[in-house]
Amino acid sequence: MQQTTTPGSAPDSFTDQDLRDALADANLPTLLAALAHVTGEDRWIESPFVPTSPPDLGDHDSGGFAEDVQDRIRAEAFDVLRRLRDGEVEPAPQPDPDRLVRILSATLGEELPEGYGHLLGEELGIYDRSSVPASTVGEQSPLRVAIIGAGLSGLCLAIRLEQARIPYVVIEKNDDVGGTWHENFYPGCGVDTPSNLYSLSFALNPDWTRYFAGRDELAEYWRSLADRWDVRRNIVFSTEVVSAAYDEEQASWKIVTRAADGLEDELDADVLVSAVGLLNRPSVPAIRGLDTFEGPCLHTARWDREIDITGKRVAVIGTGASAMQFVPAAAGVASEVRVFQRSPQWAMPHPNYRRDIPDGVAFLNRHVPNYQGWYRLRLFWRMGDKLHGLLQIDPEYPHPDRAINRGNDRLRKILTSHIESELEGRPDLLAKSLPSYPPYGKRLLIDNGWFRTIRRDDVDLVTENIETVTPRGVRTTDGTEYEADIIVLATGFDAVQVLGSVDIRGRDGTSLREVWGDDDGRAYLGITVPGFPNFFCLYGPNTNTGHGGTVVAGTEIQVQYVTSVLAEMIDEGLASIEVRQDTFDRYDDELGEALSRTIWTHPGMTTYYRNSRGRVVTNSPWQYIEYWRRAHQPNMDDFEVESALSPAARMDGRSA
Repeated sequence: MQQTTTPGSAPDSFTDQDLRDALADANLPTLLAALAHVTGEDRWIESPFVPTSPPDLGDHDSGGFAEDVQDRIRAEAFDVLRRLRDGEVEPAPQPDPDRLVRILSATLGEELPEGYGHLLGEELGIYDRSSVPASTVGEQSPLRVAIIGAGLSGLCLAIRLEQARIPYVVIEKNDDVGGTWHENFYPGCGVDTPSNLYSLSFALNPDWTRYFAGRDELAEYWRSLADRWDVRRNIVFSTEVVSAAYDEEQASWKIVTRAADGLEDELDADVLVSAVGLLNRPSVPAIRGLDTFEGPCLHTARWDREIDITGKRVAVIGTGASAMQFVPAAAGVASEVRVFQRSPQWAMPHPNYRRDIPDGVAFLNRHVPNYQGWYRLRLFWRMGDKLHGLLQIDPEYPHPDRAINRGNDRLRKILTSHIESELEGRPDLLAKSLPSYPPYGKRLLIDNGWFRTIRRDDVDLVTENIETVTPRGVRTTDGTEYEADIIVLATGFDAVQVLGSVDIRGRDGTSLREVWGDDDGRAYLGITVPGFPNFFCLYGPNTNTGHGGTVVAGTEIQVQYVTSVLAEMIDEGLASIEVRQDTFDRYDDELGEALSRTIWTHPGMTTYYRNSRGRVVTNSPWQYIEYWRRAHQPNMDDFEVESALSPAARMDGRSA
C-alpha cells in the first residue's frame, strides 16, 4: 500500500531548469533505482546503467560511470520526470518484493540475500506496517492503551494507535516530546546515524539540512511528528509513572503517576507499554570526591544552558559517543580541554559526517518519486545487515587477540590506518589512541574530528586512572592534579537497568524488578514477559542493533508487532494476552546461543552492553531480516489468552 505521507510520492510543480539543476547533484545509483521503480522498466538496472560496488561508506554519487554514461542517465531521467510532471505518463504499479530486491541489488552493484523484499518495501514506505483491527473500521476501539514515554518509540506507537483508532494516553516526564533529543543539548550534540535512516519509514523528512543531523534539527523532527498526527492532545507532560500493577480481576493496569508539583494521580488502562528505552538514565561514575568539586559538574545528558565554557578550563571524563561530539565542539572555545580516558575507542571516518545536503538533493527528495526512500534503502543495507558478519566470532581464526574473523581484521587495519594518518608525527598520542581490542568490541563510533582535535595545543589526553576529584579539579593515580573550572561527565547511560525507575507488578503482585534483578532484563523478542499480561516493551532488552543501521528500524518492527497483537485482541474479544513461559524460554535459549557467537562475549571485552555478570542485556544478535521474520506477524499460539468474559462468567462456562 502506498503511503501518501512519503515525500516524493508524486512529482510536484517545478520548472525544467529546476529539474536539470537538481539532477546535476543526483546520486546516480539512487536515481536509477527511483526510475526503475516509477517506470517499471528494467532498462534502468541493466547495462550500461549498472554501477560498480561502492568502495567505501561514501555515497558513490557517480556510480563509477564514465562521464558520457552519467550525462545520458541525467538526460533520460529529465525526460521521464518531465513527462511524469506533465501527466504524459502514469507511474507504474508498486514493485513486488522480488523486484525490490532486484532493483537494490543492481544499483548497489552487489547481490542481496534472498528474502529481503517485503522488509525493503516496508522500509521504503510502500508496504503498510499499520495494523487496524477489523472491528474498529469506522468506529473507535474499546481497548485503552497507556504508553510510558513520548520519545522516538512512544511517538511511533502513538501515531499508529491514532491511525487505528485505538484510544491511548502517553505519560511523559518531560515538558515536550522527543526523549533523548529533548533531554540532550550539550555542545556538538547530534546523531551518529545518517539522518535519512534516523526517521520513520512512513514519515521521511525531505527537509534535512545535513547528512548527519544536529540535535536541534532532530528535536524539531520529532516535535513535528507529534503535531502532524495530533497526538499531543493525548500526552500528559511533566508527569512520571511511579508504579503500575496488573489487576487480574479486571484484566487491566492500575497506574500511579506523579506530576511535577508532586501530586499523584491514578489511571486505568487495558494495556501498558513501556517506551522508556535504554538510554534515559545517565551513568554517573563512582569517583571519589566528585561531590566536593567547587565548580559546575554536569553530565552531558543533564546539560545546563546557563553554563558558558568560553575561556574556561574544562575536564571531560569519558571518551564515548558524547565525548567524541563534545570535545571537538569545545576545543577552541574553552581555554583548555583535558580529556580523561579509561580506554581508547575505534572510530570510523565518514565522508558525509560534516556535509550539508546540497540544494539539488533536497529538491530530488521532495519531487522525485521515492528518490529519498531508495537513498535510505541503500544506507539500510550498507550500514546495517551487510556488516553483521564482522561481529560473528570465527573460532578457527588464528589471531583472536586482535580480531574475531578475517573481515573484522580487515576493518581493524582500515581503522588503524585512519588513526595513524590522523596522528602522524605524534607517537605519544598514537600509543594512547590505538585500541587493543577488536573493532565492535565496544560501540563503533563516527570520527567527528576527534583525532585531529586531540592534537591541538589546548587539548590534553590523560590516560592515567583518576584517583579522586578535588575541590579544584581532578587528581590521577600518579599524583598529578589537574585544575579545572568545569567537569563534564561524558560517561553515557546506565543501559542495563531497564525500567529501573518504575515499579511494575504483574500477576500475583510479582515485581518486574524481582524477575529481572537490577540489570538482567529479558523479554520475548525484547517485547513481552511471562507473568505480565497486556504489557509490552519498545526498545527493550536485547533489541539494540549493535552491528549498525538505526534503532528506528527495530522500533518500527516492534511497534508493528504490538499493534498486530492489539488488533488480534480487539477482533477476538480478548481481555488479556500473556506470552507463554515455554515460548519465552525457547527464545531466551536461542538468544543466548546467538549472543555467545558475537564479539561482545569475546574474552577481554568490557562494554556497557553487558551486566554485572557479563551477560549482554542491551544488544540483539540478529540481523534486521532475522528479527523481522520473528516479529513480523505474531503467532497467537505463543500466548495464553483470556476472553473478555468476567471471571464468574468464565467459571459458569466451564461448569456448563
